[in-house]
Amino acid sequence: MSQRVRKITPEILKQIIVQEARRLQMEAAQEDADHPSDVDAEETDASEFADSLEHKIDYMKALDIHEQRLRAKLAKVQEAKVKVAKSVRR
Repeated sequence: MSQRVRKITPEILKQIIVQEARRLQMEAAQEDADHPSDVDAEETDASEFADSLEHKIDYMKALDIHEQRLRAKLAKVQEAKVKVAKSVRR
């Protein structure tokens, strides 16, 4: 379950906002007839979502620990690479 993490630059953020605004406008045009008082809303208990959120937070913490271990390994590899490069140059 690997996902790529991208930095959000101002340009990407602007694109996301424009796309979302267009999507909202299209939805509003399609749902003109629906007034909030006409819609039957189904209420859900917040506790149903709490477990899911808690699981995701725990998973993020586990990923952070894993990331720290990988960064430590990467530092060792880079250090070894520098040592080898120096010994080759001599």
